[in-house]
Amino acid sequence: MEKKRILVVDDEENLCEILKFNLEKAGYEVDTALSAEDALSMDLTVYCLIILDIMMGDISGFQMVGVIKKNKLIASIPIIFCTARGAEDDIVCGLNLGADDYIAKPFSIKEVLARIEAVLRRSNCNSDVYEQEDESLRYDKLKLDMVSKKVFVEDTDISLTKKEFEILFLLMHKPGRVFSREELLKTVWSDEVFVTDRTVDVHITRLRKKITPYDRNIVARLGYGYCFEV
Repeated sequence: MEKKRILVVDDEENLCEILKFNLEKAGYEVDTALSAEDALSMDLTVYCLIILDIMMGDISGFQMVGVIKKNKLIASIPIIFCTARGAEDDIVCGLNLGADDYIAKPFSIKEVLARIEAVLRRSNCNSDVYEQEDESLRYDKLKLDMVSKKVFVEDTDISLTKKEFEILFLLMHKPGRVFSREELLKTVWSDEVFVTDRTVDVHITRLRKKITPYDRNIVARLGYGYCFEV
């Protein structure tokens, strides 16, 4: 199972490095950003959790949360405020904006780790996407059922191979998120050694033909990979 990926956003570089070191030591994959502006320029869909300061540059942590919650692709990402602003009004404001937790500085690393684990237990990132057996995905009249492992187009059962099904699930699970060929190979063909990028292209081509008219929703981003556009 892939490591859970966390983004730390704080204008204190030393604090970012301290959190990065300790979180990676605890088994997470960690990226950092020194401002909300930098963070918002990144692909946030890859993160299971964002740890966020409030007082930063031109865009505050509160404002950044507002931007995130308005974007349906990233609105569900759990957020923990980690800030020197520990007044009751600040805490209430942060939680009302949609944050999942609020930690006042100074803090202990043990506390941060415990809070992270608690938040992730409550979130969809707690388990690998292929373990979410009760999940069904739907776009218009295209439905992917994880229980029966079937795909339907306008109630017609579409016969997909296991690889085609897994590719479609991965793309539909995070619409708008571009997956590189390397990521698709790593996830869908994780146990196979002799597989090339061309394998991904061939499976995508076959998948598109089978799910017409929704083939146009699987979009190739030249030089990057594939995504499911809605």
